[in-house]
This record gives sequence, structure tokens and C-alpha cells, in this order.
Amino acid sequence: MSELTAGVDEAGRGPLAGPVVVAAVILDPLRAIAGLDDSKKLSARKREMLFLQIQEKSLAWSIVEVGVDEIDEINILQATLLGMRRALEGLTPFPSLALVDGNHAPKVGCEVRTVIQGDRLEPAISAASILAKVFRDRLMNTWHQRFPAYGFDRHKGYPTAEHLRLLRENGPCEIHRKSFAPVRKLL
Repeated sequence: MSELTAGVDEAGRGPLAGPVVVAAVILDPLRAIAGLDDSKKLSARKREMLFLQIQEKSLAWSIVEVGVDEIDEINILQATLLGMRRALEGLTPFPSLALVDGNHAPKVGCEVRTVIQGDRLEPAISAASILAKVFRDRLMNTWHQRFPAYGFDRHKGYPTAEHLRLLRENGPCEIHRKSFAPVRKLL
């Protein structure tokens, strides 16, 4: 059997609100997916289209979210690494190699290589990037229904000028990361 390689990426390390979402994908070499790229370079429509193709054509995929409470408890880097481990452990079959976007590697039961700008360079990481981004954007749109005063449907929890203004006006809600400075200052 050939070596199974998983791509791993996250969405949502920088926001002030919501979970960090991590995805892991093992692409099927016999079922090509055209148009894979860094999720940030693709339109929302293209990401949605690729999201379905990745789920249909991959050998395995896994998406996990690490919630605000865990982020606040262990910090965003540790929460991201925890999410990476959980996403990889959610793959069946389990990979022999994990290619991780960035320069931090989770401790997991296979070889791990970090790839700077991997979401642009490695198709499996691009696929994971797309799954994580689409899943997280959908979550933030759902949170917007519950907390419309914050505009989560527009900025997805990132510290935009609009979000910072709305945060000052309304105070933090339950999905704000209390360990992040702009939120902590308002508590």
C-alpha cells in the first residue's frame, strides 16, 4: 500500500470570537479535484463548490472545532495543535504522514512535516484549508442569528474596525475569547 498523506490546516486563529476549526484531508490520487488553492484566495462560491467535491472525492476527511472555553484555558496555539491532533485522529484510514500548514506541528502517531504557506503549495493542505474555512464561516453565520448585534456574518469574528466598535458598544457575548486582549479589556 502506498504512503497515505494527510493535509492539515486551520481557520480562525486570529478572531476575537468563535472556535478555531481544523480540518485534515487525505486526497484520493485517482480522483483529482480541480481548483484547489489557499482558501483565502478563492471566492466564497468557489469554496462552497470545492467543499462538497473534497468531501465526495477524498479518501478521508475530518473537521473539528476547538471551542472558546478551551482556547481561553490553554491558549490559541495549544488549542490549534489540539485541534490538529483531533482532526488527524479522526481520519480513517490513518495517514503515515501529515503535512501541516505553518511552522507548528502537533504530536500525533505519524510523521509530521510543517510546510510554510502549505495551503498554497500542497493540494491536501489546500483542501483542508477550504474545509476548515467553509465550516467555520457557516458556524459564524449561525452565531450571527443568535447574536446579530455583532455582525459575525460579515467579519466572522476577526478584529475588524466594525467588530471592535460593536464589541465596545455591546460588550462581549458568550462566544468571545476572554483571553484575547481587546475582549479582556472590556470584562
